[in-house]
This record gives sequence, C-alpha cells and structure tokens, in this order.
Amino acid sequence: MRYHNVCIAALSYSLPPHVLTSAEIEARLAPVYDRLGFPAGRLEMMTGIRERRFWDAGTRPGAISAATAAQALAASGVDRREIGLLVHGSVCRDQLEPATASGVHHALELRQAALVFDVSNACLGLLNGVLLLANMIELGQVRAGLIVGTEIGRDLVEATIDTLIGNPHVTRQDVKLAFASLTIGSGSAAIVLCHRGLARTENRLLGGAFRAETGSHQLCAGGPAAETFGDSRPRMQTDSEALLQAGVELAGQTWGETLRELGWSNADVGKAFTHQVGKMHRRLLYEKLGLDPRIDFSTVEFLGNTGAAALPLTAAIGLERGHVRPGERMAWLGIGSGLNAIMLGIDWQGA
Repeated sequence: MRYHNVCIAALSYSLPPHVLTSAEIEARLAPVYDRLGFPAGRLEMMTGIRERRFWDAGTRPGAISAATAAQALAASGVDRREIGLLVHGSVCRDQLEPATASGVHHALELRQAALVFDVSNACLGLLNGVLLLANMIELGQVRAGLIVGTEIGRDLVEATIDTLIGNPHVTRQDVKLAFASLTIGSGSAAIVLCHRGLARTENRLLGGAFRAETGSHQLCAGGPAAETFGDSRPRMQTDSEALLQAGVELAGQTWGETLRELGWSNADVGKAFTHQVGKMHRRLLYEKLGLDPRIDFSTVEFLGNTGAAALPLTAAIGLERGHVRPGERMAWLGIGSGLNAIMLGIDWQGA
C-alpha cells in the first residue's frame, strides 16, 4: 500500500473540560476495594493513567466533531468546496441512523457532491477513514477530504462503577473484566488529507500495511446493555492480558509488513504515535517492534484511552508540542480490538 499524491493538510483536536482522576474513581469504588482487598492506587499503578477527561453529561459527539473538523479545515487552508469525502470514525455516534457524519456535513456547510458516512471499527475507525480517503485521492476520485471522530467516555466509566458497586456478589474476576473500562476517557480529533497539488506543505502520507487476527474478536466486547442492567449505558468486558499479548503479536506482524512496503528499516523512523492503552502496552509494543520508546509521544497519562480518536489526537498534540522535527519520518501504529492493525508511514516536513 503506497501513496504518491496524498498529503496531511492539517490535524486538530478538542479536549473536554472536566477531569476525573484515577484516585477519584477508586474512592467511589472503595466498598468494592475493601471487600476484595485491593490496595488504593492500583488503577494508576497498573496503567499509568492518573486522569481522564469528560464533557458535560448529555454531550453528543457530532457537535464536538463539527467544531474539531472546523478547526482542521481552517488550519489546512483547503477550500471547503474541495472536500469530497467526510467520514465520522469514532466508536461513539449521535444515533444509529442517520450517520453522525451527516450532521457534521450539514454543520460545516460542505458541498452536496461529497460522499458522507460513518465508519465503525473499535479504536481504528479514524485510521480506516484515512485509508479510504487516501485511496480516493490517489485514484483521482476526490481532491481532499476530512476524517473526524469524538469519543464520549463518561457513560461507560460511570456505568462500570455503578455496576461494580451495585453487585453484592462482585468477584475479583468481575473487576478484572471491567478494569479496562475504567481507563476510558474522552477526546476528539480531525484529519484533513488532500492531493499534493492542493497542499501548502509536503507532509506526505507514504503508505503502510494492515492485518487482521479475528480469532481474538471476543477478547474485548461491549455495547448498550439495557436488558441486563436496566439502563441503556454501555458496558464492556475485556480480557486485558490476552488482548495485550494478541495485540502486540499482531502489531509485530503488521510492522514487519509496513517496513517491507515502505522500504524502511527501524533506523528510518524518527518519531512514532500509537493507540493510547497504558504503560505496559507501550513497553511491550516497542520491545516487540524493536523501536526505541523514546521516539514515542504519550497522552494516556492525562487523557486515558480515548478510543478511535486516541492516535490522531495524540499525534496532533505531539506535533503541536514539537515532538516531530521537520524532515523526520513518523509512524502511526494503530491497533484495535477485533483484532485489527493499521500502520502508516509519514514524511513530515513541518507545519
């Protein structure tokens, strides 16, 4: 998978105003911790996550996505009349029908001659959108497009806390399967890609590789659970240890193919961004790929796991803070439950 005419015109992000610390979550879970003998500080110690952020209760992802996308469009310098594809790629959507992308398209006043839809693929939705858009640009079907998504983690975290507290028979295994749900945060990211003929910079998306290992599709699963719990808030069960091992193994296979496809070696990679899961995932991933962890930029400590927005959001913050120098090559290392992996190489020439 190689691209010759695709440039990253802009990245943007939005962060929620409300901070919830891991210590505050554990304070609410004190009855469960006391009953099962868990020490305080366990959540941050095991994940490295000290806090995550939430929007106001009732916030819908489409409204935030429209604002984040508008920022990206303004920063890109691309005329909105050139936008031929809009993809909303987060796990969270306004409703099942119509596509959340439709509301975003309307809010941005984009042209009617545009392809507009949602993509859902756990934590890879935005990167799947990037591939779809890059392919269309390379084929000459569109000149530019926009990928956006917003994750709203409040309901999942609060529902998980309420479920654990409300279960008088809760076990250590119950807590283990719910543990990953307590790492979830909220965030929003948008990416504008365009043909290099429209771009103001030569920040080229070079290509990459993707792989699937769907035998592990049940290791992390969830959704609305009204029939079981009596409300429509989502719940999720995750075998974190098995998911970690299977994900890192798939990442190793995908990275090897990415290097072959791009003609790179590890020495060619200046900086990297990956999905934000926790400190153990980060350590094992970079060990498996043979990359120096110092090339990484992390937001998981203060944002938690922000789902499909995590990687592009982290890249946007990292670029804003000067993590990538002009002339460096960077890797986007995407992994999502399912299991699926997408890894991309980018030649970064500057803002």
